[in-house]
Amino acid sequence: MDYFNDPELNGKYLGTITKDFATVSDTLKEASYQIRTRDISKYPIFVFAKQEVPLGSLLVNADELNLQWHVYASYVELFIQQGIIGAEGIDSFEENYKNSDEFCCLFVLDEEFTKFVFVPYPED
Repeated sequence: MDYFNDPELNGKYLGTITKDFATVSDTLKEASYQIRTRDISKYPIFVFAKQEVPLGSLLVNADELNLQWHVYASYVELFIQQGIIGAEGIDSFEENYKNSDEFCCLFVLDEEFTKFVFVPYPED
C-alpha cells in the first residue's frame, strides 16, 4: 500500500472529502467519543471510501445522504489485524495520531489513493 503524498491527488480529493466531512462531522465526533469511552480503542479511524470496504462497520451511507463518500467506523487494532498497519508502523502511527477531541483520523481509500488524513472538527 502506498502512502506517498501527491499534491495533485490531494487537490482532487480534498474538496469532496471536506464537503462530506462537514456534513457528517458531528456523527463522527460522537462515534469517536463512543469508541474511546467504551474502551474499544484509543485510536478511532474513519474510513472514507467510494465503494464497500471490509474495514470496520458502515457508519454513513453516502447514497442515503447524497454524499460522495461512504464512511466506516474503525480503529487502529483492526488495521493492524488486517495488515494495513504493520507491526513496525504501530509506534509511528500512535506518535502521529492527533487529539481525538479536536481531530478526526480519516483513512481515505480510493482506487489510486490511500492515505491517513487528520481533519479538525468544526468549531461549535
